[in-house]
Amino acid sequence: MLLKKRGHTWLIVSSMVSLVLLMMLLYGTIGTQQPGSSILRHDYQLLGRPLYKLDLSWPKNPELFSGLVYGVAVNQYAGVVYVAQRGDNVPKVLVFTTDGDFLMPWNTTTLEMPHGIFLADAASLNPTVWITDVGNGPYGHCIKQYSPSGKLLQVLGTPGKAGSELDPLQFDQPAEIFVHDSGEMYIVDGDGGMNNRLIKLSKDQEVLWVHGEKGQGMAQFYIPHSVTVDSAQRVWVADRGNKRIQVFNSVTGDWLGTWGSCFTEDAPYSVRLTPDKKYFVVVQLNTNQISLLDAPPVGMIGQCRVVSVIQLADEVKPHLVDLDLKTGALYVAEIGAQQAQKFTPFSLGGSFL
Repeated sequence: MLLKKRGHTWLIVSSMVSLVLLMMLLYGTIGTQQPGSSILRHDYQLLGRPLYKLDLSWPKNPELFSGLVYGVAVNQYAGVVYVAQRGDNVPKVLVFTTDGDFLMPWNTTTLEMPHGIFLADAASLNPTVWITDVGNGPYGHCIKQYSPSGKLLQVLGTPGKAGSELDPLQFDQPAEIFVHDSGEMYIVDGDGGMNNRLIKLSKDQEVLWVHGEKGQGMAQFYIPHSVTVDSAQRVWVADRGNKRIQVFNSVTGDWLGTWGSCFTEDAPYSVRLTPDKKYFVVVQLNTNQISLLDAPPVGMIGQCRVVSVIQLADEVKPHLVDLDLKTGALYVAEIGAQQAQKFTPFSLGGSFL
C-alpha cells in the first residue's frame, strides 16, 4: 500500500514538473548558458500583450561579442546592424547583417568609450554611422561620424576636451544623437558629466535651440540619456536621472509634457518608436525590462500606459535599443550579458507593416 502511494505521489510530481517545463518553453524562460558568463542568454518572459519573441538565430556567431555592449543601430535598406562595445583590446564596433551573418570588425583607434550609435541616411545603402564617445582620454567627449567601414569622416566637439560651450560645440559625455531624415540633429549631452542638455542642430550643424539646465522642473534634465523624434514633430527624451520622459516640439523646442508614472521603479534608459507608430520601446536597465508603451495620438501627450513587457534575466542590463523600420525587429544592447539580441514581432511575416 505504501509503495502504491509513493508511486502515485511520484506520478503527480513528475506531471507537475513536465507542465512547468512546458510553460517555461512556451514563455521563453529556458536558455543556454553563454561560455564564460553566468547570464542565461535566452532567459526572458513576456508580460502583458505578447508583441515580441526572441530570435534565437541572431547573430550566428555570438561568441564574437568580446566586450561590454553599449549600443546598437540598424539600417533596414542596407540590411546591416552595428554593435558598439567597450573593453581593452576589443574592436569597438562589430557589423552584422540583419540575418545574423558577421561582416566585419572596426579596428579604429579613434574610439575610446562608445555610448550611443545611430545610422543616418536612412534611405541609403551606405549609411553613415554616428557614435557618441564618453571617454575621458584624448578622443572622448565628442560625437563622430564614420563611413560604413569605419573611416572617420568628421567630429563634433573637441576630442579630449570636456566643455559646456555651444559655439564652438563642446560636450561632456554626450549620450546619444538622433539624425532626422531632414539632416537635422538632436543631441542629449550629459551621461553623468557637467552638462544636462538637449540640443537641436540644423543640417549645417548650427544651433537652432537648446534646453540646458539641470533640475527637476519642466525642460530641465538630470542625465538625459536617449532621444527620438516622431512623425508629429515631437521630440521624446529619456530623462534618466529624473525617472521620466519629456516631450518637446521639434520645431520650436517648446515643452509639451512629461511621462513619469510608468517609471517609479526604474528610470528610462532608451526610447524608440516602432515603425507602425503605435508603441514606444523603452528600456529600464536596473529592472532588466524592455517595455512597450502606447504612443499618444497627434495633439496630445496624456499619461503613459505600458502594453507589453519583455522581462529579461537578472543582470542582463539592457542599455540602448534600435528598430528595423521595415520588419519591426528590435535590437537590444546588453551591458551585463555582453551581447546584443534580436526580437521579432508576433505577426504575419515578422513585420508590423
